Amino acid sequence: MKVVLQEFLSLDGVAQGPGAPDEDTSGGFTRGGWLVPHLDDAFVRIVTGWLDEVDAFLFGRRTYQNFARDWPAMDDPADPVATKLNGLPKYVASRTLTVAEWAPTSILSGDVVGQVAELRRRPGREVQIHGSPTLGASLLAAGLVDELRLMIAPVVVGAGRRLFPAEGTPAGFRLERSETTPSGVTAQVYAATGAPAYGAYGPERP
Repeated sequence: MKVVLQEFLSLDGVAQGPGAPDEDTSGGFTRGGWLVPHLDDAFVRIVTGWLDEVDAFLFGRRTYQNFARDWPAMDDPADPVATKLNGLPKYVASRTLTVAEWAPTSILSGDVVGQVAELRRRPGREVQIHGSPTLGASLLAAGLVDELRLMIAPVVVGAGRRLFPAEGTPAGFRLERSETTPSGVTAQVYAATGAPAYGAYGPERP
């Protein structure tokens, strides 16, 4: 399966708490809900379309617990997002969880990178990581992310967990698709290309 990392980001790279003030207040974060003013029909269309190829979901512990709290109550069979999130296999990477009640869920502990690499070798379409910036950063560093899908909102949050840490592992990507919604959110899809290339700008030296 292809490993796809999907993130809602601010202009300054914050991924924490996009959907509500109380979505994720860990670390004393008080600026949640920054994405909501920028939602529109085009945003929903793009994100729903990204689910067309999903066969399984992968979460970090914080995102999993937030999703497991909210999505089981969203059981409208006409909602394709809820149907897939509630019905498809889910994996949660955690050193502390021993029980995962949002079925069907499997807990990945210990060598999470190795277990995700094994998932990646399985037949299928996509295993999608939604949110989970800490897990996403570790898998990017391990070279296990095949595709990066970003919804970037026109807002600077100024605090919160970021997808790309200050001393992160370099990685190269190729832009595959880009679209801007009427509310100003930029949808960007990148394919991983391995290590980045480097060069020097200016006239050739003798």
